[in-house]
Amino acid sequence: MEAMMERCAGLDVHQKTVVACVLYGPLDKRPKKSIESFSTSTKGLLELNDWLVSFGVTDVVMESTGVYWKPVWNILENQFRLVLANAKHVKNVPGRKTDIKDAEWLAKLLRSGLIEGSFVPPEDIRDLRDLTRYRKKLVNNRTAEQNRIHKILQDANIKLTSVLSDIFGESGRKILEAIINGEKIEEKSLREMVHKRVKSSLTDIAESINGRIRRHHRDMLRYHWEHMIYLEETLERLEKQIDQRLEPYRREVDLLDTIPGVNKDAAAVFVAEMGVDMSVFKTEKRLASWVGVSPGNNESAGKKRTVKRPKGTKR
Repeated sequence: MEAMMERCAGLDVHQKTVVACVLYGPLDKRPKKSIESFSTSTKGLLELNDWLVSFGVTDVVMESTGVYWKPVWNILENQFRLVLANAKHVKNVPGRKTDIKDAEWLAKLLRSGLIEGSFVPPEDIRDLRDLTRYRKKLVNNRTAEQNRIHKILQDANIKLTSVLSDIFGESGRKILEAIINGEKIEEKSLREMVHKRVKSSLTDIAESINGRIRRHHRDMLRYHWEHMIYLEETLERLEKQIDQRLEPYRREVDLLDTIPGVNKDAAAVFVAEMGVDMSVFKTEKRLASWVGVSPGNNESAGKKRTVKRPKGTKR
């Protein structure tokens, strides 16, 4: 393999240790090799940083194994040109699998320019990505709690969903709170709870909440209700933080918002997942491939075979 980098390093990253292999020397000669192991504690990673600097290393490669590469990346990203390799693309020859061999193999591939790095956005985009992904989880958790409330209401024979299109709207929430608190709901109080735009009559609503609710049902409703309210309050704080993070990218968000079917939340996810620098993908075809919406090629002996599109992440 033709050498292209004079001083580079390969890192085999694990939960507790990092095995580093440095290859250095003239491009036309066999490189010298130095291998060392370091702890993944902050102290150990700073020692790794200093050790790489002592060899004059310019480029470093590591595999994208789980989340273990992230603290290493955070320590080294300001000092070296980093490459995050897809583990599937840099698999070594079977029968030569050790931590030292893995680090050496990564360094050899990098020295020859045979590794194409995975996309790692800047730090501020990575922070935004954490927030938008967590927002998605909280929304799913809130929906799960709402579904559990639906289930409890059906078990208590309260048919509120038959008379209200959204029982978690303004009117539905007032009625649910009264049910959870064990209040006696009369027509006068019901008139104050139900918004004037609700199409169902007060008689139908009163009949729908006349179920067989027990103390157990109220207790379960309270647990789900309080958790749902907590999730909504957390989501509200999270939305404000996401808006603050998006301030430098307001122009990009507004531009994405003009796409039919894309709202502000979806635009925030676009920015968080892809970043705003499209030059990292070089072409729109490579971006489509990275997302996982374009099939590959499988041709042999002049015959083209069916190829499934690659599995992109759900996000």
